[in-house]
Amino acid sequence: MRIRLSQIDPAALLRDRSTLDPDALAALQASIAAEGLRTPIEVWRLTIPRPPFRYGLIAGLRRLTAFRALAATNPAFATIPATLRTPATLAAAMAAMVTENEIRAQISPWEKGRLITDAVHEGHFDTPDAAVAALYPALTRQARARIRAFAAVVEALDGTLTTPEALTTPQVERLAAALRAGFDGLIHATLAPLRRESLATQWSALAPVLAESLSPRPEPPGPPGRPRRLLHLKQGLTIRREMTRTGWILRFSGPEARSGALIDDVLDQVEAWFQVKG
Repeated sequence: MRIRLSQIDPAALLRDRSTLDPDALAALQASIAAEGLRTPIEVWRLTIPRPPFRYGLIAGLRRLTAFRALAATNPAFATIPATLRTPATLAAAMAAMVTENEIRAQISPWEKGRLITDAVHEGHFDTPDAAVAALYPALTRQARARIRAFAAVVEALDGTLTTPEALTTPQVERLAAALRAGFDGLIHATLAPLRRESLATQWSALAPVLAESLSPRPEPPGPPGRPRRLLHLKQGLTIRREMTRTGWILRFSGPEARSGALIDDVLDQVEAWFQVKG
């Protein structure tokens, strides 16, 4: 069957793809223009139509997007070949979409984690574990645990990173390990002044934090609450420590840190502790 593009709602279903590669999309568009669409998209009929939408998209977001671009200049592409499905529930439709995308194109770890958190927040599943089990039933237990970790990273860091969809699987796994190790506060403090910076700049700033979280170097014994990695003090002063190869750095931020007088006071105190004499 063929369906008018205007009748298909691409956002009727939570999707695991939040970005489309422009080069790949352009290549697909050129292929469709030259040879037509080889594989129909998949849709389901909305139980309650929302004019002009009568159908929800299950699989084929890139194909639908390419057709819409072509239709802007060629009315021959105003309709698209489609297969009508009848999923029992929205969760079943989501599972079908995930299966399709796992076969056809790489979905980033952030996008997979986002799908799990959104599916739980919207009430399709009670827990992240239930969402992972339903949407990725063919994966091994280890692979499902990895996606669950992706979701934990999205839950903890959503809104703090620029273009997180560009993060690689090893990068997201490093963030997950740091969060499990209790470095969430330090990660947020590191990223707070970098909200508008590039992902590369943010990742570079996080490197010492992630290195410390994975460091096999044992911490010396101390009282409960140690080591202290982050301090939030009055008047917006924040102090965080940073591990280096040769020792530690203390980073001061906030209005009070803009004056060199604070650092002079800190140096005076350290000098007093160690009784340095000129």
